[in-house]
Amino acid sequence: MSRMTDAARAYQAGATHRTLRTQEAEVFQVTNAGLRAARAGGPVAQVRALADNRRLWTTVNDLMRDPANALPMELRASIVSVGLAVQREMERDAPNFDFLIAINENLAAGLAAG
Repeated sequence: MSRMTDAARAYQAGATHRTLRTQEAEVFQVTNAGLRAARAGGPVAQVRALADNRRLWTTVNDLMRDPANALPMELRASIVSVGLAVQREMERDAPNFDFLIAINENLAAGLAAG
């Protein structure tokens, strides 16, 4: 239990030196690492990577629909539209991993540049 507490403290200490946008970009980058590895992997790896990506995009879409979100409505609507396209792609029998990776890379780049 102490190790977990130490790990949580270390993560929090590291997180205080990165902006929230940088941390958000890192979530997309980590998810993309899983998608890249799964692209050539077996079905279990692909299902796992798609599930992680689905959780990420479900969260993004929920945040964009939150009335308390301070982003401009037009930007939020655009992000929801992209999220719906990502979710449709993930529901296909053979999702295009390159497409999913490209979308995540674009979002991560936009967050990192902000």
